[in-house]
Amino acid sequence: MLFVCSANQCRSPMAEVLFADLVKQNGKKDVDWRIASAGVWAYNGMPATSNAVTAMQTRGLDLRGHRSQGVSEALLKQFNLILCMTLEHKQSLARNYPEQARKIFLLREMVDEIEEIDDPVGSSVPTYQSTANEILGILQKGFNTIYQLSG
Repeated sequence: MLFVCSANQCRSPMAEVLFADLVKQNGKKDVDWRIASAGVWAYNGMPATSNAVTAMQTRGLDLRGHRSQGVSEALLKQFNLILCMTLEHKQSLARNYPEQARKIFLLREMVDEIEEIDDPVGSSVPTYQSTANEILGILQKGFNTIYQLSG
């Protein structure tokens, strides 16, 4: 499972740790979950934003060691499911990596919606927490769909 956003410093790293925690709490034990995140336009090695770190710390999750990575063909090949935060991310990946397009979805497609997750970069911690709540709600509601598509 690869979560993708723009710079891999806010939404996708939060989704990564939120989903890893969800799997740990009540995930399917018969799946060897590989969970990571990347950015369509990311510079490699950048930390998560301080507000993303703080928002996750309030949930007992740690993003302090996170370092961004850019999307590449080799990375995409490692995952059965790629979940994007915006339509632009999804379209960019499908256009640049057409052989991977069948496994690229908008995160909200896991709950039969076609809406984007707004980028909280530059916003307050409460905005990051709201974004995290939005992502977690989708992950919880769409868990069975994610499980099926990850296999």
